[in-house]
Amino acid sequence: QVHVVESGGGSVQAGGSLRVSCTALALPACAHRMSWYRQAPGKEREFVSEINSDGRPRYADSVKGRFTISQGSAKNTVALVLSSLKPEDTAMYYCVTNGAFCGSDWFHLGYWGQGTQVTVSS
Repeated sequence: QVHVVESGGGSVQAGGSLRVSCTALALPACAHRMSWYRQAPGKEREFVSEINSDGRPRYADSVKGRFTISQGSAKNTVALVLSSLKPEDTAMYYCVTNGAFCGSDWFHLGYWGQGTQVTVSS
């Protein structure tokens, strides 16, 4: 069963921009805490960005100043704008919903999407 769906991504030349989006299908009316990770071929999956519990964005040092995360008006969506892309940003980008607040109740989820490919050519 699919709980998280990513969209966007694609191929771009170095210096270009892309936008990837994520929608949580589980508990769609609730406010989700969602994060982005990426995995390049032959490498481990690494953290990219999230909006923390204070509502502030957090970024990996490797993408700080280049990527921007935002939550949609629908609290089960999140987007990531990737700017000033480098070939080393090439990876499969994954979204995870860590959990959701439905009112004051927290539901731990831990659902991952299938990923969306971002390829940056030099």
